[in-house]
Amino acid sequence: MDHDVNGAVRNPPTRLVVGISGASGVTYGIRVLDALQDLGVESHLVVTRAALLTLSQETDFSADDLTGRASVVHKLNDVGASIASGSFRSLGMIVAPCSVRTMSEIATGVTSTLLTRAADVVLKERRPLVLMVRETPFHLGHLRTMTALAEMGATIAPPLPAFYARPASIEEMVDQSVGRALDLFGLDWAPVKRWDGLKGPISE
Repeated sequence: MDHDVNGAVRNPPTRLVVGISGASGVTYGIRVLDALQDLGVESHLVVTRAALLTLSQETDFSADDLTGRASVVHKLNDVGASIASGSFRSLGMIVAPCSVRTMSEIATGVTSTLLTRAADVVLKERRPLVLMVRETPFHLGHLRTMTALAEMGATIAPPLPAFYARPASIEEMVDQSVGRALDLFGLDWAPVKRWDGLKGPISE
């Protein structure tokens, strides 16, 4: 890192905080970490206990397989961790996947874990917070919570398939959703297939 004459960092490392909660779709969090490795972005990971249960149900990965993909791993109950402070500089935070419980905690500001505390910090510092909410159908309470979060500055980004990309596998659908979420931080991941206009004539 470069420092100026006062010792301040001129070019701080590119960092992203990654939260993985217990909603179905833990593979989204895994691929976020893989993408950040590919992009040379420092990842700061915090995982809920429910997420580890989901990991064991939905994949053949161990907890070590998951955490080994991150640059830095923070304990869920470590409210004194670096990412719990607004002075910790980052591009923002993504929660992938984001459970309704996690979303609701963030919306109320009554945070009980490092994951939700870190998200609250990102909001108060006016940095991007992207929530890949995994639930369907939504009832009115869910929708009102998402509205409140959007009003606070969060981006609600459910991982929905983009069929124009002609995905040939579940993996390609996951990567497209992950890449589009990372677009919101200005990160361009190679697997994303970009729309470049309709092909062929359009009848009137």
